[in-house]
Amino acid sequence: MLPDDDDLPAERPGEGARVNIPLVDVMLRRIKLKPLLIFDRVLASQSIARAARELNLTQPAVTKAIQELEADLGVELFERTNRGVVPTCYAALLGDRVKAVIAELRYLTDELNSFRSGESGHVVIGTLISASARLLPSAIARLKAERPGVLVTVREGPTDRLFPALATGELDLVVGRLPEADLPLARMYSFRHTELYSEALCAVVWRGHPLASQSKIALKQLLDWPWLLPTMESPARLRAERLFADAGLPMPSNVVESLSLLTNIGLLQSMQAINLMPRAVAQHFAQLQLLTILELGDIGAFGRIGYSVRDDRASTPAAAKFIECLTLAASEL
Repeated sequence: MLPDDDDLPAERPGEGARVNIPLVDVMLRRIKLKPLLIFDRVLASQSIARAARELNLTQPAVTKAIQELEADLGVELFERTNRGVVPTCYAALLGDRVKAVIAELRYLTDELNSFRSGESGHVVIGTLISASARLLPSAIARLKAERPGVLVTVREGPTDRLFPALATGELDLVVGRLPEADLPLARMYSFRHTELYSEALCAVVWRGHPLASQSKIALKQLLDWPWLLPTMESPARLRAERLFADAGLPMPSNVVESLSLLTNIGLLQSMQAINLMPRAVAQHFAQLQLLTILELGDIGAFGRIGYSVRDDRASTPAAAKFIECLTLAASEL
């Protein structure tokens, strides 16, 4: 959108021509932070009403902010429907940039707070199932014991969602199974991966399962039972498929695909299913007398457990302290 005449400087005495301001300078003068923050909430919720509630604003105020932002940018950001708003391709493009701006402001706030007291800050952690049961809780407990003023936010999700969020700055680090070097995800972004330990794989059942009391079970005996497996896009699914292929066996036919730890725990009980888990996670639930690890012997490695950060950015003080706690927690597992 081109600037109006009112946005351009008036002619100075003695000058015969008007000086043009670059369009980017005009955009920087026009666009304010608050409409961008409102846009980010509307994009996330895809609802004017929900965004207004979350921001403690009126719906007309949210609508006006979006309309002004659309006017400044010269594009339509949302299509209005009776179910809410649908983002346009321009909203998707702007969304990534706005998330990066918000992340930069969070970094700045964290750094300023750290210089003031050294005891505050905010660390946002993405986690995979391999770290969410033992490693992550232990590291967070250690951090909060030393720095109770640091706010910790944990977001759980699959690999293909967490790492793009790490790339845009929404996450400070991702903790869990490190991606394979040959996967497209590992080459797509500039990350630094640090291995903390290697994790073995084991099969588990609910402690009341008929197989729980048996010893020396063969993998072939388990094919007739229901199985819980990672989703097809998960790198852990490749490990599961390789397990059966190496044994010369077909994949189980009765399968539920799930990456939800809580859902899987419930299904293990209600379906008498079998689930593949990282051994450290399985041992945690076995100690709580919820699950039993089946005696299948060595069924292979789950993968390398560690953390990933952006390679082009130094960690915030809060994130650096958490990584220190994470490393110490891993050494005690």
